Amino acid sequence: MSRQIVIGLSAVVAAIRDGQAVVLTVRPQGQPAGLPFGPFDPEADRTFELALRAFVTAQTRFELGYVEQLYTFGDKGRDAPLANLGPGPAGRASRIVSVGYLGLTPKAVDTAAPDTAWADWLRFFPWEDWRDGRPAALTAIEPALRQWAGAHPTRLPRLRLLFAQDGAPWNEERVLERYELLYEAGLAPEAARDRGEPPAPAVEALGPALGEPMISDHRRILATALSRLRGKLKYRPVIFEVMPEAFTLSALQRAVEAVAGVPLHKQNFRRALERAEMVEGLGRLDSETGGRPAELFRFRREILGARPVSGLSLPLLRD
Repeated sequence: MSRQIVIGLSAVVAAIRDGQAVVLTVRPQGQPAGLPFGPFDPEADRTFELALRAFVTAQTRFELGYVEQLYTFGDKGRDAPLANLGPGPAGRASRIVSVGYLGLTPKAVDTAAPDTAWADWLRFFPWEDWRDGRPAALTAIEPALRQWAGAHPTRLPRLRLLFAQDGAPWNEERVLERYELLYEAGLAPEAARDRGEPPAPAVEALGPALGEPMISDHRRILATALSRLRGKLKYRPVIFEVMPEAFTLSALQRAVEAVAGVPLHKQNFRRALERAEMVEGLGRLDSETGGRPAELFRFRREILGARPVSGLSLPLLRD
């Protein structure tokens, strides 16, 4: 008898809190963190997105704002462990196909839902934060990566390209490819788990430098979302979906840096904002900045229906 196919919905809900990019997580009792997820009922649910919004609200007690579909995740075995949304016929386990979504919210609302919490997404990808220079986590894992690559004709070029080795530039958008390389190298904790094997000694030795594992393939889904969001910063004004109605330019820059994981040149960033005409001053100051009061701005959302609008220029500090 064939296994039942169950369609699940997984949500990467992202926000900015205290200048850091955070993601909403759920933690089943005694298990690693995961993303909010739930089943799609073809009979009761009119659309995937409406079903997603409904179960996220039920799990977290708040409503999503901006939502877009990411990808469909259907690899065999992706449901192990603990992404199983129900038994199949005659008790057989179901094959889980999950449709991933990215949701953005301007406020990381504290929820009363059990086992739900906002987590800095660098807990799962500590090598992705270059705001203060080359990450310590990357320095820690480089020897293990180089040992895996050796003199292999394709592994070594991929390692150099993805992890900025031997003078190669860092490309912040390739989050998913980096995670998949770590998985292939056996350095992602999920790799041994998915094969039913104990962790390799190198994985245990490196510990937090490899990031926290997540249930099922949720860290891959999160990496997909982060790659999408980092790329989209440059061609759509999505960063304003995580900003409040009124914000300072410094807060906006910190939010962009938190998502992109790279430091930006302050003057060049503001010049690019001025040229794009996406923000306008509100004529009042923010007195809660802790220093000299800064002017408050708003996103000119009305321009979205008036003309094509690109994303933000990311003038790197090193440039």
